[in-house]
Amino acid sequence: MEDTGRRAGKAEDTASDSVDAAKNASDKKEKLADQVMQNPQVLAALQERLDNTALTPSSYIETLPKAVKRRIDALKQLQVKCAHIEAKFYEEVHDLERKYAALYQPLFDKRREFINGEAEPTDAESEWHSENEEEEKLAGDLKNAVVIEEKAEAEETNVKGIPDFWFTIFRNVDMLSELVQEYDEPILKHLQDIKVKFSEPGQPMSFSLEFHFGPNDYFSNTVLTKTYKMKSEPDKTDPFSFEGPEIVDCEGCTIDWKKGKNVTVKTIKKKQKHKGRGTVRTITKQVPNDSFFNFFNPIKVSGDGESLDEDSEFTLAADFEIGHFFRERIVPRAVLYFTGEAIEDDDNFEEGEEGEEEVRCILHLL
Repeated sequence: MEDTGRRAGKAEDTASDSVDAAKNASDKKEKLADQVMQNPQVLAALQERLDNTALTPSSYIETLPKAVKRRIDALKQLQVKCAHIEAKFYEEVHDLERKYAALYQPLFDKRREFINGEAEPTDAESEWHSENEEEEKLAGDLKNAVVIEEKAEAEETNVKGIPDFWFTIFRNVDMLSELVQEYDEPILKHLQDIKVKFSEPGQPMSFSLEFHFGPNDYFSNTVLTKTYKMKSEPDKTDPFSFEGPEIVDCEGCTIDWKKGKNVTVKTIKKKQKHKGRGTVRTITKQVPNDSFFNFFNPIKVSGDGESLDEDSEFTLAADFEIGHFFRERIVPRAVLYFTGEAIEDDDNFEEGEEGEEEVRCILHLL
């Protein structure tokens, strides 16, 4: 009986100690919580988090009544229909581009003639008043006074057309110059014209770039082509992402390289040891080589739904961007990229966009 009483007393003491320990721990937590909540930085961080949570659109939508959510779903249905109408709009824009391309072509043909020396512009055709005409006239007078003999020699050489016109554009435009290797340069000096051709009515939307070359020692082709296939329809799985036609694939062409002139490959020598006899032999092997002319052998988009690796996706995206740039900027405004005026305009436009972004950031902070 006494033993039983002692055991019961010890149990009560242990339980009491546990309660006291739990109470002390609770008191410490409350004390710590009070100290934390009195910290202004902690309070500010909590308030900011609460504000951000309150401003999240998705969290707001979740709080709406079921009837309102139903009406929002109806608006989304309307938005999808708008996207399909927008796709039709861009299809008609493509038809207009084809129509006006035919009107531009006679002017581009005359441009080609002047560049390649096939025709000489008349005085009326070559008359142009620049913004800095007075300064240029003064500089020209001073230069003429010094280089009369050089001018006479230049006239004797009888320069044909505008030498290295398209090659100079490649050098001036960073997007293109990054692709051009030193051994590409002599080939590009034979480039005589670049044309854009749009797909015919009733055909899937696409455009082709045609690079016309004069006779050269590198390949027998007179024209190298690159075709970009486009899609102008909302994605079934994500229709709200539609923002107009997008390039979805491209096809190059076969370059008929002359013997030993293919700059897209290089020959390497490699020593190989025979496992059994231990003898060593040297073998030659062709491996891919960096070159602008790889542009005509693009990565093929898989038709079986297989996804490309990250590097391939990046390469293909860059290819699409270059093709679009040729179509929208280089071919229509070639002379301005030759003189550098279009490049300055592009730089100013990009600086303006960066300035607007900075202003938006400052306003956001305020």
